[in-house]
Amino acid sequence: REDAAKVLCDLAPERGTAEEAAEIADQLGRLPLALTLAGGFLAHQVISPWSMAEYGRALGRSNELDPIELLDQGAGYSGGDASRHLASTTWELSLNALHAQGLPEATTLVRLLSCWSHDPLPLPLLTGSDIDAVVPRARVETALRGLLDHSLTRLVPGPPRCLRTHGVLLDSIARSAPVDQHDLLVSTGAALLGAVVPDVSRPWAREDPPLTPYVPHTLALLRRATQWTGVGPTAMTRAMACALRLAVALHRSGDYASALSVAQDALTRGTQVLEATHPAVIAIRQRAGRSLYRLGRYEEAEATHRHALADCTAVFGASAVETLESCAGLSPVLAWALDRKDEAVALVRRAVEGRTAALGPTHPSTLIARTYLLEFTAGPETHPDAGAALVSDCHREVGPGHPITLDAELNHGFALVSAALQLRALPLVRNVVTGSEHTYGTDHPKTLAARSLLSRVLGELGRFQEAA
Repeated sequence: REDAAKVLCDLAPERGTAEEAAEIADQLGRLPLALTLAGGFLAHQVISPWSMAEYGRALGRSNELDPIELLDQGAGYSGGDASRHLASTTWELSLNALHAQGLPEATTLVRLLSCWSHDPLPLPLLTGSDIDAVVPRARVETALRGLLDHSLTRLVPGPPRCLRTHGVLLDSIARSAPVDQHDLLVSTGAALLGAVVPDVSRPWAREDPPLTPYVPHTLALLRRATQWTGVGPTAMTRAMACALRLAVALHRSGDYASALSVAQDALTRGTQVLEATHPAVIAIRQRAGRSLYRLGRYEEAEATHRHALADCTAVFGASAVETLESCAGLSPVLAWALDRKDEAVALVRRAVEGRTAALGPTHPSTLIARTYLLEFTAGPETHPDAGAALVSDCHREVGPGHPITLDAELNHGFALVSAALQLRALPLVRNVVTGSEHTYGTDHPKTLAARSLLSRVLGELGRFQEAA
């Protein structure tokens, strides 16, 4: 980083500090050509010279100013044939050489890479069968080797083993990609991401591979889909579906901040191509509401859920499963954050009744709504067996240790505690703590919630040393 900053400082010593130069170098991926172009631009301005801070801000405003065009303005000060020093065309020399060697697929592959981020890209992403849509799978290995040989990308040791490609190169390649390929490239990028992001029907497990490596690539894909012309609703819907699955998986893993970041970015990008009432947009809005609630941003969570509920009602109807999902999502915000439990109970009863009619009483979605209802109605008058049938149904339908079962058992324990039946609740809550530690790990928010209830039970039984 220091060496890259020094290049800029040597070329334009009066334009800023070493730290400002380092920040620009980071933005440019510390690529020598890009540093030379940026330094040349800064050093040779006459009428109204920019500072390094101003240049860095301009690079970051990609929606207002093309960063590649800005870099290319520095080529005029390099001497000789400026066309050989343009960020927008330098890579073409290597790609043309690969084409002459019988590797035209290398160009298509690097265009696919330009759909994603300059962050390390897990290599399993390139093994999906959907890559056949742009590069025959039998040629992917050879095309990638060509890119590596020409230093257009590089390997990063794992696990997982990754590729890393300069952001300047990716932006330049994306800028020159033929318009008639934009839709196919985005669609393929989304399909390949979809093959590695967990399906929402499968519960998260702590043994699952880390999800964070895929976050920057999902966000970059959404950004590219809105930057490129010719990307249609179908391709954007696929990208949104990827973002939804990633946000759900991140949320279930307890990383609520990353889940919200993905959901909010998807909302911003998705509505540039799709209508605000498109099902994919509504689904990601529902997910944003859940993450906002978990992060304690309750007023935003309520507004987001009410927006989604209104859209669902208008698009799908009052009794549709999508609308009932919004009812369930809004209910805990009202019950626990805004002290409007009566409204929360009414919403979740609606979800239970609607899901029972549409899906059956023991469908996983119905079990979740029944778990909410048990939690919201717990109190001194709660019958000791109020949660027993729910827990039994969970054991039978999804199995012991399943996240839905653990939630039901925890809320059954909470209902028993609320009814002053601590001794009966104690073994149940202990089992939930053990199950949560096994399923989620010791630091997951759900494990911490189970421990908190266990501590409360022990304290109310006078077993203060254990409670501590």
